[in-house]
Amino acid sequence: MSLPIPEVVPIPVGEFIIGAVPDDKFANTSEFPSHPVKMDTPFCLGRFPVRQDEWAAFASSHRSASSSSRPAVNVSWADANAYIAWLRYHTDDPNWRLPTEAEWEYACRAGQRTVFASGDNLSPDEANFHFDEAIQKVGPGSLTEVGAYPANAWGVHDLHGNIYEWTCSPWRPDYESDSEPHRFVVRGGSWDGLPRLLRCSAREGLPAGTRRDNLGFRIAYGGEP
Repeated sequence: MSLPIPEVVPIPVGEFIIGAVPDDKFANTSEFPSHPVKMDTPFCLGRFPVRQDEWAAFASSHRSASSSSRPAVNVSWADANAYIAWLRYHTDDPNWRLPTEAEWEYACRAGQRTVFASGDNLSPDEANFHFDEAIQKVGPGSLTEVGAYPANAWGVHDLHGNIYEWTCSPWRPDYESDSEPHRFVVRGGSWDGLPRLLRCSAREGLPAGTRRDNLGFRIAYGGEP
């Protein structure tokens, strides 16, 4: 069986501070307390979110399935894990999985300790978002093809904007709280949002069954979730 397997890029080992950066005026309580996290096991992360044509090989009747290279959307957490189980089976490789939220933020930052991977501000040339902070329309107002905006320093695209992305991490209201059952962290912001929702540290928790036209996922490979 010939599968369209998502392309992944290696993420280096290292250490970073997860959570809001100092003086980030849009930070909220869910992003605290900021704290160091060691990433000492190599892993790979999807260069792009899982695309609609890749998703179509698994679920041809799904609403987002087409030949498009836009991200697959209307994907619940359970849907994403079903795709991963299917990919593991057909590649005979158990290493496919969803990233943790720490892995996601680490890869998004790509060695930077700024509000966005590219600095403390984000332009509409750097990511797909609909409105600026003055609520002026600056983006296309729809999904765009993966890779339409520049990659970060580690070669990963679309971590800011286009779609929210599921992680495997259960939601916690902040980094010291207990996790909430049946809710999982999503990251990245989306095509219909504001820059504040696309920040490296911005996080949200959604029920596992949520499906939205701005919600999909990115694959991880190897490492220890």
